[in-house]
Amino acid sequence: RSKPHSVEEDPETKDLIIRYVDEDGIPKQERFDMVVLSVGLEVLNEDKGIAGRFGIRLTDGGFFETDSFSPVSTSRDGIYVCGAISGPKDIPSSVVEASSASCEAGILLHEERGTLVKEKEIPPERNVIGEKPKIGVFICHCGTNIAGVIDIDELKEYAKSLPFVEYVEDNLYTCSQDTQEKIAQVIKEKGLNRIVVAACTPKTHEPLFQETLINAGLNKYLFEMANIRNQDSWVHKDWPEDATEKAKDLIRAAVAKVALMEPLKEEELAINKKVLVIGGGISGMTAAKSLSRQGYKVYLVEKEDRLGGNARNLFQTWKGENVQERLSKLIEDVLSDENIKVFLSSEIKDVEGFVGNFKTKISTNGKEETIEHGAVIIATGAREYKPSEYMYGKDPRIITGLELDRKLIEGEDLSRIKSLVFIQCVGSREPEKLYCSKVCCTHSIRNAIYLKERYPDMQIFILYRDIRTYGERENLYLEARRKGILFIRYSLDSKPEVKIEDGRIAIKTEDHILKREIIIHPDLLVLASAILPNENEEIAKLFKVPINEDGFFVESHPKLAPSEFATDGVYLCGLAHYPKPIDESIAQAKAAVSRAMTLLVKDKIYAEGNVSIVDPMLCSGCGVCVSICPYGAPYIMEEGRFKGKAAINPVLCKGCGLCVASCRSGAINLNGFRTEQIMSMIKELGAIR
Repeated sequence: RSKPHSVEEDPETKDLIIRYVDEDGIPKQERFDMVVLSVGLEVLNEDKGIAGRFGIRLTDGGFFETDSFSPVSTSRDGIYVCGAISGPKDIPSSVVEASSASCEAGILLHEERGTLVKEKEIPPERNVIGEKPKIGVFICHCGTNIAGVIDIDELKEYAKSLPFVEYVEDNLYTCSQDTQEKIAQVIKEKGLNRIVVAACTPKTHEPLFQETLINAGLNKYLFEMANIRNQDSWVHKDWPEDATEKAKDLIRAAVAKVALMEPLKEEELAINKKVLVIGGGISGMTAAKSLSRQGYKVYLVEKEDRLGGNARNLFQTWKGENVQERLSKLIEDVLSDENIKVFLSSEIKDVEGFVGNFKTKISTNGKEETIEHGAVIIATGAREYKPSEYMYGKDPRIITGLELDRKLIEGEDLSRIKSLVFIQCVGSREPEKLYCSKVCCTHSIRNAIYLKERYPDMQIFILYRDIRTYGERENLYLEARRKGILFIRYSLDSKPEVKIEDGRIAIKTEDHILKREIIIHPDLLVLASAILPNENEEIAKLFKVPINEDGFFVESHPKLAPSEFATDGVYLCGLAHYPKPIDESIAQAKAAVSRAMTLLVKDKIYAEGNVSIVDPMLCSGCGVCVSICPYGAPYIMEEGRFKGKAAINPVLCKGCGLCVASCRSGAINLNGFRTEQIMSMIKELGAIR
């Protein structure tokens, strides 16, 4: 912690010299080889010009203005924003807002959905069973990403020498549209029945090339990628000759595997258009209402006897919007919506089925009902930590942040309070709960400003470890300082001490500027408590979705899929994911709806072909595969010829291979990664002779 003054270069050594003042006010200087400036984000002038032309309001910081309850809607109807244009944010938040904006546009246009759709004509699939492998190899330059390191001409000539290779071609960008069309044409003209693309990662590009095979009349699983970019040219850029030799190895292995590949079948699944939303807080209600506005039936399940969740106890948003007014309107809209069936005082008891075809048993006051639906949105929320520290519960003058909000909501007269102290990070960023609860700093400062404006003579202290009013919320911190609200920092190993002395609250802490111990006697102490997850274990088990060590649900990918689970048809939003404010919860609720819509707009989908299969003649029925699978795909057959043997539900299988690796009998294989296919690659890489 310091106040940097300047950075200068030493003309002789070229070192960078940083002059700064430390916490004790002592001037210091240090030398470095490199200095990295962590700079802020600002809106470009041309973007401000766009706002002007469209008549969109901007914030004081120049960002596009939005409402906390419509976080991607601008001041102009029909124009939506996402990403850093509406305020500084990271990649996951930007991706969430992108899906949220898509949801808003979908609501606006849903009556026209499908009116301009043309059915794509797919050529009949060619039967290649029994044919000799005729392999085509397509090598990508990837601009200079690959060709700048690897000798493409040498690689091309080498590929021609490999068994069963009938055609080899190199392209500047193999993923480009014109190259895709050319590959499809070559497949037809040359009668190729298996394809290898040597390029980048299959994680991003495999679906594209598989679609090209389909367009050429080939089964999409007669395909293999050799990742000669991420696994070769990028990591061996300083050794081009060795990189070229490694590329040969990777292509040789891919050719050996694809020669043994066989067409795989994908299971066809019908889609039930109804949706289950679990959780009747602000996220769950937003998701339900957004689905209803697009014409879908929704089952909304809430464990309490009324809707609203944590928002019932919130006074204002960080922008000063009245939460209770907006919440009441949302609850009224949900309860009066004919497309939404609300289950109060209800719990999920059992779940069967899979994406597009779920059956869920709901218990309401002991009465059970089974519903059928195609998708699930989990919005089970979170709860406020009830402290065991700072003498909470032992004196009515010591309350939590939400308990203060309740007083403000009810309009309680607090003029008797002459001195008030907030203590931040109560239960957060502790060894037991290392995460930051994200909203606490903003929440306390917003309430402190409100109280200071209403009761100007009230003395307010905020004892904090770090102030985390991110983005334009930083303006609140500046405003609070200007209004005379006092901030005193404490450290984890020197937290404030709270006692009751002679009937008065006594808070002992150290002033980090004066370096002196001080004692404050407030009339009211407010503890900024952590946000804790609800009991999510049972829901996680029922829907085969993960939770982290803190108890929050874990998304499929924090950047690529922040509102989705790896389990198809199940989506995520709100505080069940991690602590976040109202605007971010609402944005993620709409994002979850947007992702669910990619499923619901279809009449049928196809399950993955790369799934595990069991040879019942080898199966011992030990059940290890059943216990180890995170998706619940394996099961023990209860009747028939192979009773007691394992089988795999191909719809639930994700092709992760856990069951294959755990099978002691060698009875399980993974389509597309069968033992002989994997061993052929290992052999070509020289690992076995």
